[in-house]
Amino acid sequence: MSTSTTSHAYGIGVITVIVGLTVAIGFYQMFYLPESLAKPSVDEHILHPVKKTIIDMIPGSASADQQDNFVPKLVNIQLGIDNHIVWKNLDDVPHTVTPDHRMADSYSGDFGSPGVIKAGEEYEFLFTEPHVVEYHCTPHPWMTGKLEITKQRF
Repeated sequence: MSTSTTSHAYGIGVITVIVGLTVAIGFYQMFYLPESLAKPSVDEHILHPVKKTIIDMIPGSASADQQDNFVPKLVNIQLGIDNHIVWKNLDDVPHTVTPDHRMADSYSGDFGSPGVIKAGEEYEFLFTEPHVVEYHCTPHPWMTGKLEITKQRF
């Protein structure tokens, strides 16, 4: 006959580990994950600005000889006033809006068009934090622009 050399303490230890892991996973899913993925709270006046700022990619922008491409090229933006930016492609050629250096807004996410903006299409972005953003068109690197986003002055 064979005799068992294990005791009930081994079974109790295994059950304790299982219960501990279950509690840890539950805490992670119910409390830690939702907080880490939640968007920050932003004032309503910043989420719903008074007006939109429109930047046009004018016809002929694909030509390196053309002086103007993103019009206006330098834009001063105030949060809560005109921080909703719309880039309109008025050209016949697809373009992009790509930041020179990776930039992410804590509410809106990564800045930059998700691929090309075809003729007649638009790209929109809502800035909720002060930034200075320099950007360009990837296929046409001479197309450059700059945004200076500041807090509302009054």
